[in-house]
Amino acid sequence: MFATPDPSRSSGARRGGSASDSAGHSGSRAGNASDRAAAARPATRDDPWLSDREQQAWRSFLELTGTLTEHLDRELRHDAGIPHTYYQVLAMLSEAPDRALRMSDLAAAAWASPSRMSHAVDRLQEAGWVERRPAPGDGRGQIAVLTEAGHRKLTEAAPDHARTVRAILFDPLGPELLDAFAEVCRRALQQLADREAACGVATE
Repeated sequence: MFATPDPSRSSGARRGGSASDSAGHSGSRAGNASDRAAAARPATRDDPWLSDREQQAWRSFLELTGTLTEHLDRELRHDAGIPHTYYQVLAMLSEAPDRALRMSDLAAAAWASPSRMSHAVDRLQEAGWVERRPAPGDGRGQIAVLTEAGHRKLTEAAPDHARTVRAILFDPLGPELLDAFAEVCRRALQQLADREAACGVATE
């Protein structure tokens, strides 16, 4: 799950030896400063390892995305009685023209497999929040449509969900960091889209 750290950047290598080796030796202290400066430099394009700063940022990103998703799912289940995945489906349908999307498009937008999305829509249909309809001109395709009851459910759940997202992710940033965060996401998504396109994979 984590990118593999460079063995040469182990804590012992970064410190330039043990504490007893470096105690009282100015040369070791100079070496430590040099090691810290080297570790702070970004990895080169040909370097297969992440730098210490990159590794720290990458692991923080993984921890953030994992724990935030779990927290949002837990709160939505407690407050609205639906998992985060179902909330996403309702939200995406509410933003689509006529509040409807082809099942395949809905699965792609939610980064879910067709079978997983079909299961989610089945549960939402049982609750009366989504309907399945045949896709016009396509005997095999289906469209998921947000019902009025589904829209009311989303409207009830959305305010608390938005407050939670804002409190955790955006309030601590301030305007400048928020803009920087949005730019980081934009650049990473563009890089991903470019790589997917080069591999012939369609992205949203």
